[in-house]
Amino acid sequence: MKKIFLCFVFLLALLTVEAREYNYVRAHDNRFVYVGRVSVSAAEGGTAKWTYPGVQIHCVFEGTSVRMKTNPGSGFYVINLDDEEPFKVESQQDGDSLVFIADGLDDTSHRLTITYCQEGLLRKPVFYGLYLDPNRTLGRRPKLPSRKMEFIGNSITCGYGIEGDGSEKKFSYSQQNITLTYGALTAQAFGAQYIVVARSGIGIYRNNNGNVNGDRMVMPTLYPYTQFGTSGERWDFSRYQPDVVCVNLGTNDTTNPRYINSKLADAFKRFVRTLRQHYPHAKIVLLTGTMISGQRLADVKAAQQAAVDDARSRGDREVYRFDFDPADGTYGYGTHRHPSARQHAHMAEQLIPFIQRITGWD
Repeated sequence: MKKIFLCFVFLLALLTVEAREYNYVRAHDNRFVYVGRVSVSAAEGGTAKWTYPGVQIHCVFEGTSVRMKTNPGSGFYVINLDDEEPFKVESQQDGDSLVFIADGLDDTSHRLTITYCQEGLLRKPVFYGLYLDPNRTLGRRPKLPSRKMEFIGNSITCGYGIEGDGSEKKFSYSQQNITLTYGALTAQAFGAQYIVVARSGIGIYRNNNGNVNGDRMVMPTLYPYTQFGTSGERWDFSRYQPDVVCVNLGTNDTTNPRYINSKLADAFKRFVRTLRQHYPHAKIVLLTGTMISGQRLADVKAAQQAAVDDARSRGDREVYRFDFDPADGTYGYGTHRHPSARQHAHMAEQLIPFIQRITGWD
């Protein structure tokens, strides 16, 4: 009994030290600004949960150090701290729930952005909050850019294998980095916010090597929900109204040579109508590339053009198509012949002038 009591006293002392050394700011504090499909709750002491890549946590904090509390094994995050170069941190499966971000900073206010740079469906990331110096807290909610973009897509948009060199036999989340993708780079060029609704292998009428007549768990079915799936919280589209929506789908639909063009075209038509219902003023851009060519590419272009024509028949002239150059190895490859970081940079260089032209953004 005495031994149990001493263990309890020791544990209490550790907790007291931790409480004395840090100020814990919980995830549901309204001074955090979230960008992306995030469920924020005061339950479990305060949590923010998501499954899609590219979710960002913005804040201003005071003091010399900062640590993030998340679930072990949630994966990789890109950190933007003040004007320093971005860097990656990892919440390892066998690690602590506290992830070190920075120490030894000037004792002043600092701007922090945490970006979840991989897909989260299998990792189920949870952000619980930040540990700051004693007697230090968050500053005012940071002001974000007024311009907004959304990128909907598959593994290309997710940045699958973007940090690989093409020699990998097996995919690792360490090779994924949403901040290097064409979407992130395009948004950055315009000083815009961006959210990502994307999943590797997903299609618009069927998924990678899926049923030729169509699959149930495709993007149009999943799109209304905050988390990946068809249950749980429905996304409140009033929370984020993008100026531009880019849709890069069709690659997985045509992976197996047996696909049905009419179903592909109908799916694009319906999804564009859905997007227009949610975003009455957005410019919608249907993208092709960069992993298909030949007849597959021609069929996806035709299906997308059918959706553009359908929109115009309804008086909607703010639906567009844009084609990336098919990858030919000039910029190297990432894992499993996915676009490399150099290829994504080239894609952004192509897309930026087009977005500039249809929006008038400088």
